[in-house]
Amino acid sequence: MKNKDILILGKGFIGERLQEALGCAISDAMIHSYEDALKAVESFKPKVLINCIGFTGKKNVDGCEDAIDETLSANVFVPLMLAEVAFRKKIKLIHISSGCIFHFDYKKDAPLNEEKEPDFFDLFYSRTKIYSERALKTLSKQANILILRIRIPLDDRNHPRSILNKIISFKKVIDLPNSVTYIPDFIKALKHLIKVDARGVFNVVNKGGLRYPELLEVYRKYVPDFTYEVIDYKKLKLTRTNILLSTKKLEKTGFKVRPIKEVFQECVKNYLKS
Repeated sequence: MKNKDILILGKGFIGERLQEALGCAISDAMIHSYEDALKAVESFKPKVLINCIGFTGKKNVDGCEDAIDETLSANVFVPLMLAEVAFRKKIKLIHISSGCIFHFDYKKDAPLNEEKEPDFFDLFYSRTKIYSERALKTLSKQANILILRIRIPLDDRNHPRSILNKIISFKKVIDLPNSVTYIPDFIKALKHLIKVDARGVFNVVNKGGLRYPELLEVYRKYVPDFTYEVIDYKKLKLTRTNILLSTKKLEKTGFKVRPIKEVFQECVKNYLKS
């Protein structure tokens, strides 16, 4: 697949990182209708369309409750319109979804695989991601659609959307293992899945779970004055999903998934250089 054959829609954190890595076209076209979606695609005539358009709230996902129209449009209507365009034009659609769509019990549940039905409706943001994923998953039986579930982006660069940036700005953090997507590894996985023409739903996270104090201890080796406190998650009174996702399906495609703990040193060193 040549770079000119790929078009990214959405100039956010993920979109810009992918565009830099793939060297392909990127557009921030405003899509409010099917005609808008069709025009955006026909302007570039790609063979692969990567949808990085999404809304996660201005500050965090709680903000989606105050922007219902914007959230529904970006997270539900836009993906469906792009899917219809891709289906009619016979091009591949890659949709960046989210792992924040499950209830999870650490005492009972093994890492969740792609066959598990999303069941976390407590957050409006999560509901919108479920709406779009269910529709695209159904259409993927007829169309060339690849749905990539990412979870808590961790980058080795200084960016406000990266979890490293967030947790070093907090005075208190929780200590629960969560699936995390290390962006440099995500880029490699995306390239691999395009190459093998993967279809359907894939969890694209690193193996195992990230406990924030483990990453912060590596950060503190390089920044000795850094301090933080671990707090009981229950005291925060936040509606959030804390989950572990399985990587077995991704690994079966031939892609080697690194354990999250293996990226800590690399991530922090590169971050401090950025």
